[in-house]
Amino acid sequence: MLKIKRLYLFILQTFLPQFMMTFFICLFIVMMQFLWKYIDELVGKGLAVSVIGELFFYAALTMIPLALPLAILLASLMTFGNLGEHFELTAMKASGVSLIRVMKPLIVFISLIAIGAFFFQNDVLPKAQVKMWTLLFSMRQKSPTLDIPEGAIYSQIPGYNLYVKHKNPKNDMLYNLLIYDVSSGQNYPRIVAADSGSLSMTKDKTHLVLKLYKGDWYEDVAMGSNSSVGTNMYRREAFDTKDIFIPYDANFTRMDDQTMKSQYIGKNISELNHTIDSVSKHVDSVGNDIAMQMKVLPVVGMPSVTTEIKDDTCRVEVPVRQVALAHPVDFDSLCNALSVPDRLSLVSEALSRASMAKQDNEFRSYSMTEDKFTIRRHQIELQKKFTLSLACLIFFFIGAPLGAIIRKGGLGTPIVISVLLFIVYYIIDNMGYKLARDGRWEVWHGIWLSSAVLLPLGIFLTYKAVNDSAVLNMDAYRNFFRRLAGMHQVRKLTLKEVVIEEVETPVAVQRLHELRGAASAFLRRYPGRMSFIRYWMYGYDKKALRGLSAQIDGVVEYLSNSRSQLVINKAMDFPVVRQLLIYHPTNYPKLGAVLAALLPLSLPLYLVALKHQANLKYDVNLTCKVCDELLAILQEDGGDADTAVKSENE
Repeated sequence: MLKIKRLYLFILQTFLPQFMMTFFICLFIVMMQFLWKYIDELVGKGLAVSVIGELFFYAALTMIPLALPLAILLASLMTFGNLGEHFELTAMKASGVSLIRVMKPLIVFISLIAIGAFFFQNDVLPKAQVKMWTLLFSMRQKSPTLDIPEGAIYSQIPGYNLYVKHKNPKNDMLYNLLIYDVSSGQNYPRIVAADSGSLSMTKDKTHLVLKLYKGDWYEDVAMGSNSSVGTNMYRREAFDTKDIFIPYDANFTRMDDQTMKSQYIGKNISELNHTIDSVSKHVDSVGNDIAMQMKVLPVVGMPSVTTEIKDDTCRVEVPVRQVALAHPVDFDSLCNALSVPDRLSLVSEALSRASMAKQDNEFRSYSMTEDKFTIRRHQIELQKKFTLSLACLIFFFIGAPLGAIIRKGGLGTPIVISVLLFIVYYIIDNMGYKLARDGRWEVWHGIWLSSAVLLPLGIFLTYKAVNDSAVLNMDAYRNFFRRLAGMHQVRKLTLKEVVIEEVETPVAVQRLHELRGAASAFLRRYPGRMSFIRYWMYGYDKKALRGLSAQIDGVVEYLSNSRSQLVINKAMDFPVVRQLLIYHPTNYPKLGAVLAALLPLSLPLYLVALKHQANLKYDVNLTCKVCDELLAILQEDGGDADTAVKSENE
């Protein structure tokens, strides 16, 4: 009997409810999109609830490829976000369980879902799409239910326009009716006016019955050209009661599924491959026929092939032997020798032949264009059988590491991130689909574009989450942009609750004196603004800058263990001395002299460097100032400590 580890069982029990919830939520959202898109074709048709329910069932099946990746992304984000928020993921890592091991049962589960998604795309989805589109087209052809308004012309009955001035909802009577009948054609209309009437339908729901009371019938009657009384006659009839039968099929007639089964949406992989091969062979054969016809076309009025008869039965087309001309033909001189009417006739004949050749080639290209479009649509549907499975894996390897990084569960942050990522995926996928459908890209380029874009993101996030990298550390990005803009960076220190290495005042004072001496020596070495030539040939000493920066960081790290909040606050004032390339452009003075000679380029860079030089001088001066202030604080704290010791001894 297969036993599942308790950790794996815990992860599965945490993920599965989230996945089921998010899947049905996502499916409901995309179903609402389907409803809003086709609501006009469903309302007012008098459709049975069972028919609408059947349509929604098949539509829900067709929407699974859209809802499944989003559900996996959202569920994995919520699951690992909750684990990180409640420090359960931290406890697992502290126990020696890596993130990949935590993800292992879900990787197996998502892999099974991906395999099931492939078989769903190949076996279930084509049948569901056939049923859905068949029902939808059948609903489009169904006649709407009769709802004749008051005081308006009703034209939903084919061939008839009805006007009713007033309706009695209690007995369904219609008053002051006017009927305009053009079912026999616009040239011979029939107009019926009645004081009142009622509308009903036959039992088979194929005809409407209008029972009219006290009215008049007006009609133009066609008598024919041989009639002795004329071609048109007018007839008028007054009646007390009259019944009019109007053809109107109110039944719901379901279309045959075979029409949709022959389309690309109703085929599996083998059927798609068969159609692609057959249409491709047809395109190749048509192309070969066109090529053979173009080969035998005359060139400048001269035949390019001739027919020879061999053995009285075999007819063989042989290319015409080319005749070498002693001198090239001067076409302009031949045209100038003709009269003006002959020239016009020649040009007109040439234009006519060119136009006919163009139209003939365009007609041939249209037939091949339709076949190529059919091939692309089948190839797109074939590639889509595989993209859903990969999309499920990609979205899991995006959502799970991202949830472990952001450590936010619930429905807030995960939904925002999931929707943004899915919108990006949907836009890229739609763009690739249209480029492939229109033939601008290869089909596999367009269909796999979204997967190719998001796969590196999943690998990157998984790598960062496994190595506990601070991908979403806003301070790191803030410092990066501050360095990029040349702004001063700010240190952040907090008073530690537990200190392993205590700060000794004599040691701290000594290190501060050494730091201040190094900073003062640097300022004495570079007292003023560096000249243009000296900057490009020498610049600032990188080794000295690196040593000063390391010395500042060492002092700050040592003082961060202090138990004095005043010392901690003052240590945060130490600047961050950066190692910028613009401080020392080159290590070779001769190369620097060459660069300085390129004035259009070197002068603007030197002006930018002046600003960074000023910032550097400010940071070094600030280092000296903070050292002096810290020395004063430490000496004051040391004096207070000596006084306290003396009072205790006394």
